[in-house]
Amino acid sequence: MSVKRQYPDLHDHIEALRSADLLIEVNREINKDTEMHPLVRWQFRGGISDKDRKAWLFTNVVDSKGLKFDIPVLVCGLAGSRQIYKTGMGCEIDEIGPTWINAMNNPVPPVILESNDAPCHEQVFVGEQLLAGHGLDSIPVPISTPGWDNAPYMSSSHFITKSPVDGTYNNGNYRAQLKAPDRLGFNPSIEHHTGGYLHWLEWKELGEPMPCAVVLGCPPIVSFTSVQKLPHGLDEHHVSGGLVNAPLHMVKAKTIDLLVPADAEVVVEGFISTEWLEPEAPFGESHGHVNLQEYNGFMDVTAITRKKNAVITSWVSQVTPSESATIKRPAYEAKLLGHLRDAVGIQGLVNVSTHEPLTSLHKLILIIMKKGAARTEVWRALYATAAHRMAEGKWVVAIDEDIDPDDANAIFWAMSYRCKPHRDTHMLPHKHEGHGPRSMIDSEDSAVLIDATLKEDLPPVALPKRQYMEKAAEIWNELGLPEIKPERPWYGYDLGEWNAELDIMARRAVRSDYWKTGEIIAKYRRNDVEMNTEVRTLDIGNPGVGDEEPNEEISWDGIPESNK
Repeated sequence: MSVKRQYPDLHDHIEALRSADLLIEVNREINKDTEMHPLVRWQFRGGISDKDRKAWLFTNVVDSKGLKFDIPVLVCGLAGSRQIYKTGMGCEIDEIGPTWINAMNNPVPPVILESNDAPCHEQVFVGEQLLAGHGLDSIPVPISTPGWDNAPYMSSSHFITKSPVDGTYNNGNYRAQLKAPDRLGFNPSIEHHTGGYLHWLEWKELGEPMPCAVVLGCPPIVSFTSVQKLPHGLDEHHVSGGLVNAPLHMVKAKTIDLLVPADAEVVVEGFISTEWLEPEAPFGESHGHVNLQEYNGFMDVTAITRKKNAVITSWVSQVTPSESATIKRPAYEAKLLGHLRDAVGIQGLVNVSTHEPLTSLHKLILIIMKKGAARTEVWRALYATAAHRMAEGKWVVAIDEDIDPDDANAIFWAMSYRCKPHRDTHMLPHKHEGHGPRSMIDSEDSAVLIDATLKEDLPPVALPKRQYMEKAAEIWNELGLPEIKPERPWYGYDLGEWNAELDIMARRAVRSDYWKTGEIIAKYRRNDVEMNTEVRTLDIGNPGVGDEEPNEEISWDGIPESNK
């Protein structure tokens, strides 16, 4: 007997967005590799306020070769704005923090369905079907930062893994490069020691590949918990149930021993090698720069299951504000607030705020204290925040309730007139460098006192190149959308760490020829390097280039005239 679902799936959520006038539906043909993300990017770089940002549903998706896809793409559909986020959460904005704290303190175990009751198993493709048009090449994954990325990357890909030691699950959101119709990248955030990476280490110790399921499109509650940094061993699927006080529906995967959300839109099943790593990236990251090539994991796909009417999601990340930051921020702040208030017992604590624009939540953290709070409590809160996670908090600032933590001018005002640096600041050395462009000079970081001027070349600014943004602006105007007011930076440009070889892969990607890159980089597999080893440190050039000419002339749309 089937169990009634007590939470909205992605289709219900889209209907809720449509009813709330929070959805833009684009039915004209859109190129996923050159137009989709640049078009939506204007929502964040064109002077559009948070309250006016929308979710975007693309129903007529093609690539640069003219290939048409039968799966619509929802961009900014979960956290394009706070209004969109609260629609998915099913509560008011001022209730989001308490809802998260309740879910983490009161998780609800899922219920397991039979396979024939699971919508995610309406279509199943395995074996040779994956190489006959039903593999990853059938999924319209967009290129996030055309002109820099070397392939499409799943940006809302939820990697479900299980510990071989104690059987605990983890659902983490990591980027995933499309490398072949049956091969997908795996890049966990190892600086955060996330569950997916810890599970990979456990499977590596056993000498076995790690079974993994990648969910692309699912009920909002699943996506919201996938980005949360929960304590290791606390199952995100249980916390998803806690968000709605009802069990999440799950089902056994078809080719691996894992449970997956039964209401997922698309599920990619397979095994991640624990012996071999291969080159991955460049890819525009949420710290605002292009992440250069590293050695990372890859998954050999064994099955793809999907709903008949599947819709996939793609998150706008890179330079903040962005969807990926908005979807993380409420949960991050709730978790840190709970830690300081309940675990550390800070007296006089009002709230915490993670600064978003350009800094991507992790680097500048504001601690809001009650007027008259004891100085000892202020400093306990500052130290506890800096120690909460090893890569969190470069600037940690305690402010009064009258300072708006979302107003940078107000923060600078408080720092200028309510602080004497010789008395009121401390520097903490030996911090982890965390999420950002990695220095080739010094692998350590520090908190509070940082010289932020350029000391060495950095990767490009992670926005689409100018020609793609300008073309997207034309489409924006064609659609009759509100006037764009560009905010610098509104397009990506090099800061010295880009080269002709990396450009070859990015140019190839916007021509939808990224499978060639996947084929070439597979030849560079190694088992003598650690996860996240940057290619540039190994003096082997830039894998993925092949024999293509680096100076090939590319027109505004990224397609050589010879290919038109």
